[in-house]
Amino acid sequence: MPTLLVFHEVDDVDHWLASPKREEFFEPLGMTARTFRDPDGSNRVGLIVEVPSLEAWQEALQSEGAAEAMKYDGVRPETILGLVEA
Repeated sequence: MPTLLVFHEVDDVDHWLASPKREEFFEPLGMTARTFRDPDGSNRVGLIVEVPSLEAWQEALQSEGAAEAMKYDGVRPETILGLVEA
């Protein structure tokens, strides 16, 4: 099961952290995510995501459900950076 480290910016960190959307979106796809925030108080946040496959991850990100979840969570899609465990 691949592990990804994902960074991005959000409009409101507290809203993003409290949101149920990640779990609602990822769990049915067999993915888990741990959340992180920038200790310096910026709008940068991060996730460690366990995914069934990189293909499943890419498909999930392209889905309408992902777009809806990101919009709800205030994710700035243009800032997403994903790294794959080597």
